[in-house]
Amino acid sequence: MTRRPGKADSGRSRGIRGLVLAGALAAALVACSPIIRHHGYIPPEAELAGLAIGADTRDSVIAAVGAPASTGMLDDSTFYYTGSTFRQIGALAPQEISREVLAMSFDSRGVLTNIERFGLEQGRVVALSRRVTDNGVRDTTFLRQLLGNIGRVDAGRLIGDGD
Repeated sequence: MTRRPGKADSGRSRGIRGLVLAGALAAALVACSPIIRHHGYIPPEAELAGLAIGADTRDSVIAAVGAPASTGMLDDSTFYYTGSTFRQIGALAPQEISREVLAMSFDSRGVLTNIERFGLEQGRVVALSRRVTDNGVRDTTFLRQLLGNIGRVDAGRLIGDGD
């Protein structure tokens, strides 16, 4: 019984090729599975249920649900808790799939007056303006300044014959 090495090896190589192909396919599918990331903190409903509008103060709210992510810009009459969820698939840019903002308002005495929730659908894009004052200086490098002054040198002033 003579054995042909090419026939047995080709069957084995097909099996190995199939395993490599299956592994590559599995790796590609795993790489394309979505990655979900959560940012921020929104207090749970159970903690919010313990707050009483008209009775709780800033300090009692912080003790009950934690410090806010930010406060009002002009005064600290509002606490803001924000949370976002992002989904990223493969090499694509992450997409924000949910956003929640919890705003707690306080009166001048620091007593809780209102609790509001806002979602992604209530959000809007705010165009930021760059208010930059032009300083009149050209964007020049040291080398450009050095080479730019070559023709401006007055030989008389250089040796002291300027009088």
